[in-house]
Amino acid sequence: MGCGSWGAKGTVGSSVLLAWGLLPANPPSCLSAPRNRPEGKVLETVGVFEAPKQHGKYETGQLFLHSVFGYRGIVLFPWQARLYDRDVASPVTEKSENVAGHGSKEVKGKTHTYYQVLIDARDCPHISQRSQTEAVTFLANHDDSRALYAIPGLDYVSHEDILPYSSTDQVPIQHELFERFLMYDQTKVPPFVARDTLCAWQEKNHPWLELSDVHRETTENIRVTVIPFYMGMREAQNSHVYWWRYCIRLENLDSEVVQLRERHWRIFSLSGTLETVRGRGVVGREPVLSKEQPAFQYSSHVSLQASSGHMWGTFRFERPDGSHFDVRIPPFSLESNKDEKTPPSGLHW
Repeated sequence: MGCGSWGAKGTVGSSVLLAWGLLPANPPSCLSAPRNRPEGKVLETVGVFEAPKQHGKYETGQLFLHSVFGYRGIVLFPWQARLYDRDVASPVTEKSENVAGHGSKEVKGKTHTYYQVLIDARDCPHISQRSQTEAVTFLANHDDSRALYAIPGLDYVSHEDILPYSSTDQVPIQHELFERFLMYDQTKVPPFVARDTLCAWQEKNHPWLELSDVHRETTENIRVTVIPFYMGMREAQNSHVYWWRYCIRLENLDSEVVQLRERHWRIFSLSGTLETVRGRGVVGREPVLSKEQPAFQYSSHVSLQASSGHMWGTFRFERPDGSHFDVRIPPFSLESNKDEKTPPSGLHW
């Protein structure tokens, strides 16, 4: 894993101490952090694993280890999304919600919990399976429709990706927003509660943060998950330009090593245009998906001169023997918020 790997450091009763460091690849069972040694050979206990929740949601302030990317983080608040999984066939007797795109397969959305989280800045340099430190991008609050700005260290995490742990540290996560958004309260479980600034920021930026739809499809053991986000509208040269961000995770569910070589996108706009985009790799990378590093995630952006549209396409992968195969990108809608009144406010409360 990009952050190194996780191994047991010790136990307290039935709990497992967490220790973080650069160790041989093993299933995550402990968490420790390097102490005063950049090479990461001195481990320091930072917490104790808790049992993952099979039912219900994690609360604001829950510390966790990301089960795929290995970073430490903390939950800010949950999102209830609709997961459209094209690997799960919908019975023909059910009323299905159709998603535009290739093929005629009907997909029924299922409610699934995701979380807005902060990433520990100490772990970001070690997350090699990400094209960049995850961030939430906004349209800049001025007339330049091309300008974007980002809040780094924010991520969206699925419920099953969370490995919860507890810590006695009153500031267990290093992020510039941690103490702005959360405060320590030893009477609470977890002992980190939301400040008014977090509640106000969530409410003011809800249209630009909201995670509503998640799309997933697997081809030849490569699973592609897409999450689109509406970013807002800007006026440019007497026309309206609508912006979206989309986050894509690629996961190799097999033991065979494969490498992403090409992307092929089809982008349809409600205005009637159909654009084709081809290119090498994604965001300047041609990631290798292996048993040791089975996943890769990146974000990108798209703009349309219409309030809605949809995207679909394929990724071309290469096997060790030089043969290629195409992996479907599940079709997803690009929808705007019709009731938007104010531009994104970013860090302004």
